Amino acid sequence: MNLRQRRVPQVFGFGRSTSSRSFKSIDSPSVTHGIHVFQCPDAVGILAKLSDCIASRGGNILGADVFVPENKSVFYSRSEFIFDPVKWPRLQMDEDFLRISKMFGATRSVVRVPKLDPKFKIAVLASKQEHCLIDLLHSWQDGRLPVDITRVISNHDRFPNTHVIRFLERNGIPYHYLHTTKENKREDEILDLVQNTDFLVLARYMQLISSKFLLRYRKDIINIHHGLLPSFKGGHPSKQAFDAGVKLIGATSHFVTEELDAGPIIEQMVERVSHRDSIRSFVQKSENLEKQCLAKAIKSYCELRVLPYEENRTVVF
Repeated sequence: MNLRQRRVPQVFGFGRSTSSRSFKSIDSPSVTHGIHVFQCPDAVGILAKLSDCIASRGGNILGADVFVPENKSVFYSRSEFIFDPVKWPRLQMDEDFLRISKMFGATRSVVRVPKLDPKFKIAVLASKQEHCLIDLLHSWQDGRLPVDITRVISNHDRFPNTHVIRFLERNGIPYHYLHTTKENKREDEILDLVQNTDFLVLARYMQLISSKFLLRYRKDIINIHHGLLPSFKGGHPSKQAFDAGVKLIGATSHFVTEELDAGPIIEQMVERVSHRDSIRSFVQKSENLEKQCLAKAIKSYCELRVLPYEENRTVVF
C-alpha cells in the first residue's frame, strides 16, 4: 500500500511528527532500495506529492518520517522506498524529485540509492588513543559502515608492526603521519589529503580545527567527544565528571564548528555510574560509549537520517 492511500494522523506534542510506518514490501529480485529526505516551508500536500512521485514510477514506500516543529512553518521528511531501476532510472529519479523541490521551494532534497550510488568517501583523523579508530576500521571491514575509508591521518607516529598499521597495509589504506605543534597544525597538508572526501571523521583527534580549515573544506566533519555535552567540554571530561560526582556519564557525537565542542549534536549515549566507580572505570565505560556513539552517528549520517534544524540543532530520523 502506498503512502497516498493512508491517512497520516497528527500527533500532538512538541511538533507534528509521524514515526516510521512499515508497508508491505514487494518481493522481487529486481527491486532496489532508495532513500529521500526533504526540507521545505510547510504547505498542504507535500507528503501527497512525494508519495505520488514514487507511486507513479511503480515504487512502493516502506516507511516515512515527517516532522513539523510546533509554531514553525518548516517541513522535514525522510522516506524509504523500493523501486525497479529499469522502470525508474536513476537520472529520471533525480529529475522527478527536483521538480517537486522547485514546486515547494525546498532548501534540501536529497535522494540516495545505496546499491547504485558510490559509498561516501571519508578520511579518519586520530591521535594517540585508537579505540575509536580501531572500532571504525573493523566496522568498515565487516561491512557495518556504508563508507569507503580513503586514508587515516594522525599526529601520532605509529610503528610499522602495530595493529593499526598492519591492518591498514593489509587493506590498502594509506596512513599519513603529520607531526603537529602549537604553531603549526599542518592544516594545509591535511586539506590536500582530504579534498576528494565527502566528509571527515575525528576519531579522538586531539587537535582543534581552525575556522580557516572549516571555510576551506566546506563539508561536514563529525567528531566524538568523550563526555555528555554540553557539560564537561574541553579536555579531560571523564575527570571533570568524576570530580563532579555524576551518576551518568556519556559520549557525544557532533558536527564540528568554530566553537569548541559546541556543534549540532547527532548522537549521545549514556551509562550509569556510582560512588563505587574509580576514574579508571569512568574512562573504560566512556571508551565503550564513544565507539558505539561515533559508529551510530556515521551510520545515521550515511543513511540520510540527520538534517540541520534551527541554528545549532539537528533532526535525526
